[in-house]
Amino acid sequence: MKTHLALLRGINVSGHNMIKMDALKTTLEAIGFSNVTTYIQSGNVFVQTEEESSFSVGFKIKQEIYKTFGHEVPVIVIGKNDLELCLKTNPFLKEKEVDTKKLYVAFISKELNSTALNDLKISQFKPDEAVVDGNKIFIKYDIGAGKTRLDQKYIEKKLNVTATMRNWNTVTKLLEMYEND
Repeated sequence: MKTHLALLRGINVSGHNMIKMDALKTTLEAIGFSNVTTYIQSGNVFVQTEEESSFSVGFKIKQEIYKTFGHEVPVIVIGKNDLELCLKTNPFLKEKEVDTKKLYVAFISKELNSTALNDLKISQFKPDEAVVDGNKIFIKYDIGAGKTRLDQKYIEKKLNVTATMRNWNTVTKLLEMYEND
């Protein structure tokens, strides 16, 4: 059995795409996933399955959410290695006295090319900062995520991708949960 982490984008945010985590768990178990575990209400779901393909797992979850709850919810499935790499490669963690409450990771649906940072035009968001790394964008907000235009919608529009963002505390908690699996 392989454990996959599905990051659901845009559920239970500002009263939109409401899905109770216990109902989601029951739904995913009914279609064959085992050891379904959720973390907070914003759509972090661990599932176990014989399926190796992250894409197939994500597609199956997305289809079932639409069928059961009627919500079109993008799903990005990541592995334990993805989270470990976040911890090892986040360039902002090397800064002295960094405030981890201002750190976010945007998980992207595909590998980004070398021009992605230029395409985002990050300089217009100064003093916010971002670094592109494969299928992730590390972000450090100057004031906070709620007071910037460098958000998930902007990233998706500029790069023509699906993205879902998690704050640094959630990323580290998800890795901890993977390790306790």
